[in-house]
Amino acid sequence: MDPRGWALTAMASQLGHPRGLPGRVVGRMLNRGNRSAIGAAVAALSVPRDAVLADLGFGGGLGLALLLRRVGTTGQVHGVDISTTMLAAATRRYRHSIGTGRLALHLAPIERLPLPTSSIDGAITLNTLYFINDLTEALSECARILKPGGRLVVGLGDPVAMSRMPFTAHGFRIRPVGDVIGALRRCTLDVDEHRRVGSDSNAYHLLVASAPPGAGVGG
Repeated sequence: MDPRGWALTAMASQLGHPRGLPGRVVGRMLNRGNRSAIGAAVAALSVPRDAVLADLGFGGGLGLALLLRRVGTTGQVHGVDISTTMLAAATRRYRHSIGTGRLALHLAPIERLPLPTSSIDGAITLNTLYFINDLTEALSECARILKPGGRLVVGLGDPVAMSRMPFTAHGFRIRPVGDVIGALRRCTLDVDEHRRVGSDSNAYHLLVASAPPGAGVGG
């Protein structure tokens, strides 16, 4: 592999699973680059301050801070990620919130969430679906943990814009937004809104879905 190909492959791998010192740098980069999208996703949850929320694939950890702010002192936040590097960084950064029980961190993939069924009022997952092979399996798990009426906000870059980025050819699964909407619906979630973050044709996509009222979903 030529040096450019090696560098792009390494970058794509770190974006999907940050590791070591390069992973910590990637985490800070993710926080800076995704600040607007993460803020918009948290706002789209529209939950009370005593809610139980989750960031599924929290990466650099900015979403954890915004969710903690959202729930106040009476709510709780769960953070789930596959990266031990990101988990260690978040444990250091949010040690006080962990100590008081307001934040719980979990090392796990989205396909196997270590959270009880119907336990979460709202969850966000941004820029995670590129690294998931079975979309229905992952979104079914997201649906499973939602309380009746709970919200899930899925964030993803515009597929056309993403396909132009050279590193995405090295392991990213870029899906049409319509395919993601279809998968959410197959998992018994209602897609209530399709928002854009940005003003041009490459604007980021936020899909706001909700579990039906009544019995919990997924399983």
